[in-house]
Amino acid sequence: MADWQDSLKSFLDANPDLPEGEEIQVVETDECPRQPRLDIVLEKKGRAGKMATIVTGFIIDDEEVSAIAAKLKSRLGTGGSARGGEILIQGDRRNDVLKLLSEMGYKARVI
Repeated sequence: MADWQDSLKSFLDANPDLPEGEEIQVVETDECPRQPRLDIVLEKKGRAGKMATIVTGFIIDDEEVSAIAAKLKSRLGTGGSARGGEILIQGDRRNDVLKLLSEMGYKARVI
């Protein structure tokens, strides 16, 4: 583990003219805390042939997931639910959900 530290120290000693870096500050907004990429999938099994768009990958508490689900359902004008850290939106709305999550500041991908 100390090997990379020794390499870095020797590099910095060999290059004294490098500018000093400023301290990097990570600012988290209330809208989008540090969140990994979300996955948006289409699911048909066990739904009597009906389709549902599922958003997974949240690491925030269920109350915040429910609030995000409420925003999505309201903006899309469709039904859905939030439980177990996942959001279910009725119908095939993958692209619409991706667009809205991006507007909210979340990184997401359609699988």
